Amino acid sequence: MQVKEFQNTLLSWYKVKGRHTLPWRNKTIPNRAYVVLISEIMLQQTQVKVVLERYFFPFLEKFPNLEALSQAKEEDILLSWQGLGYYTRPRNLQKLAKICAKTGLPREVESLIKLPGIGAYTAGAIACFGYDVSVSFVDSNIKRILIRLFALKNPSQKQLEQKAKAILNLQDSFNHNQALLDLGALICTAKSPKCTICPISKFCQGKDFWQTLTIKTQKRNLKKSLHLAICIKDSKIALIKSTQKLYFGLYNFPEISHSMTHQQIGILKHAYTKYTLKVHCYITQQSAIANSKAEFFHTDSLDSIPLSSLALKVIKLLQVKNILKSPL
Repeated sequence: MQVKEFQNTLLSWYKVKGRHTLPWRNKTIPNRAYVVLISEIMLQQTQVKVVLERYFFPFLEKFPNLEALSQAKEEDILLSWQGLGYYTRPRNLQKLAKICAKTGLPREVESLIKLPGIGAYTAGAIACFGYDVSVSFVDSNIKRILIRLFALKNPSQKQLEQKAKAILNLQDSFNHNQALLDLGALICTAKSPKCTICPISKFCQGKDFWQTLTIKTQKRNLKKSLHLAICIKDSKIALIKSTQKLYFGLYNFPEISHSMTHQQIGILKHAYTKYTLKVHCYITQQSAIANSKAEFFHTDSLDSIPLSSLALKVIKLLQVKNILKSPL
């Protein structure tokens, strides 16, 4: 493959078709490395549209820099993250902020990767997009492109990183890497790649048999039932602060044992990590949750505490049933 020709072709496509308006790609934005950090962490497991429309700007407005993030209450950070899921992300962000508040984010990949919640890809992205360091990296989109481009079967991470480095445009790494990300998101997609309009089709060794190069990952799907208590008293509702790792610091409805004596108002489906949940929701008396560490919150204040995504679903059910009116 003529690497220079490949690089020029990729950049020409990106100049016309790339997502240049994404705010974290603005090189003139103040505190650019921090902005890139927030965008990269938010975009893990989350679509660009969701991040842009609901989370990115409000989060930056509330926590405009590392120092503000380091000094914030964890509850406020979780509240700003509410609905994004994977709450270890904001907790790691604050840990990182406390480490780097005085010195700023490091420029070197080797230093970045030592920080909480920062993997190889994120470290490379911050160095390249935040500081214009000429470095290659591999995320799921770039991995898919490399596997097809070089017709690789079950490559190791090291092999992929070597290939990414081999095609890196050292003169314009910023746009080169952004172009690869956009190509993977818009053209070289997982299920239906648009090979006929792909700008690098002529260089692609695996375009005619891309299906055989797709790496399929098996997701564990464990089914589980939950029984949740909805206890409302004097316009206050019972919630319990989670101490479990996944939802640590977030409020959920108390769990109870299944009982025919409670009034069931609905069954919800919910999924997280490897579990598919069947969630039974019951109206209960306070005695049903007497042994729990539930706290009562006024229904008008529910928008001021960090709620799990499951709790938000239950509240929506309560609204549909006209059992609860809340500002959420």
